[in-house]
Amino acid sequence: MSDASNPSLSRRERERRMRRRAMLDAASAVFAEKGFEQAPLDEIAERAEFGKGTIYNYFEEGKEGLLFALFDEAYDDLQALIRSNFEEAGDRSFRASFHNFVVESFTYYEEREDLFLNLIKESQRLCFSDDPEKTEYFRRQQQRTIEALASAVEAAAEEGDISPLPTRSVTYMLLEVVYDLIVHRSLNEHRDTTDATCLADVSLLHDAEAAADFLTTLLFDGLETRRDDSM
Repeated sequence: MSDASNPSLSRRERERRMRRRAMLDAASAVFAEKGFEQAPLDEIAERAEFGKGTIYNYFEEGKEGLLFALFDEAYDDLQALIRSNFEEAGDRSFRASFHNFVVESFTYYEEREDLFLNLIKESQRLCFSDDPEKTEYFRRQQQRTIEALASAVEAAAEEGDISPLPTRSVTYMLLEVVYDLIVHRSLNEHRDTTDATCLADVSLLHDAEAAADFLTTLLFDGLETRRDDSM
């Protein structure tokens, strides 16, 4: 159930959340089509069917406020994916949980590909900006994401499912390899597919199960083949 339709909320609060949702949906669509820099706030307001002044009532920083609200949602959704695949995994092994996490992550970002590509661009720009508040925002979000997965990594190491390597380093690596392959897929969709610089097997970029099989095998089994110990 969405927050906007939650019957425990007052009618006024439900309406407020519905208006906010309409504004974010409009911003998401315009950013995906035109990119953040080229997206006019007037067009976002028109699609949301509100005046531009109303948007400022909800998002004081206007277009940038909408952008950061979409970042918040993307990070919240990532937290939810981690919880559902690791904290609520039941008897499923850590390896199986990671495999499923890759599949669901691919599906999530595939459904939002154009918007996701623009969020990547803007996050890189903002991370390297001269505004310390913006760089701190992304640092906090990264820390929050690592913390969400770290407990599952630590438990897996204690149970002997994975090697007892430094927990936070392992957590960071697991998240980064998934993110990097998804980014590569998004970039590949917006370039000439005959480009010789495309390094990944195309099947990994278009098949969530194939990508999950590849990453899980690489990370859990490694590259080295079994050798005779006497050698």
